[in-house]
Amino acid sequence: MPDRTNATASTAGVLRPDEFARHVRLERSPAGPGVAPWVENHWGLRWALPDGRWFASEVLPHPTCSLTVEHGHRRAGMPEGETVVVTGVCTRRFDVEIRGEGVVHGVRFRPGGLTALTGRPASGWVDRSVPARDVLPERLVARLADPALVEDPAAWRAAVEEELAAVVPAPDPRHEELLRIVADVLEDRSLLTVADVAARHGTTPRSLQRLFTHYVGVGPKWVLARYRMHDVVTALDDGYDGTLTDLAHRFGWYDQAHFTRDFTALVGVTPGRYRSRR
Repeated sequence: MPDRTNATASTAGVLRPDEFARHVRLERSPAGPGVAPWVENHWGLRWALPDGRWFASEVLPHPTCSLTVEHGHRRAGMPEGETVVVTGVCTRRFDVEIRGEGVVHGVRFRPGGLTALTGRPASGWVDRSVPARDVLPERLVARLADPALVEDPAAWRAAVEEELAAVVPAPDPRHEELLRIVADVLEDRSLLTVADVAARHGTTPRSLQRLFTHYVGVGPKWVLARYRMHDVVTALDDGYDGTLTDLAHRFGWYDQAHFTRDFTALVGVTPGRYRSRR
């Protein structure tokens, strides 16, 4: 099963993680207590590939937004010189070609964390990357873009926490409710439908839809499906050798054909082909 880093996060999602690790160094660290209600964790990437070599990084994202500074890799669609980026929830596989040398430092917000901090609905960022200055204070963005700071990961993490702490809002009971629900969905694999989740938390599917759409940008059905797909891919990467039908049933698919369609649409190959590539 995916390694749980805290109540609302896992480290699942990187496709072919062993191959990824041969090309890119990935580090994660917990958020400090001052920002932990809104921030899942810090993460960083560093790579140095010889000329002519490249690696296709493929990730099944989480229902979260991120704040990154990116050197050596220019995000598609970003204006020249914009290195600090906010990325919303990605509903599709997130692909990046890794070439040359580069470094990325990032903050992964908790589900709904960026909306709770800024008051802006997350639906405006779904499947989009935007300059961070469009979302967060200019002072914060300018500080995080400092090349000298980028070369010191610990200092960069301290700076981003200090700047985010300066914009911390009043307590938000609706966001706290969302996090309780997300934590439950992440941990309890018996929750397979939105109706299951609504019944567990004494609400209605329609109320859940409004809550998730505002804070996360996608509905609860999408979040359920993404977490279960993370579990499926992790099982395959860990060497699962049972039947794919049994794997599908374990995580909530009632027939293999439906499971194969969903897997192929998101991952890009059938479950059988993905397992054979291991």
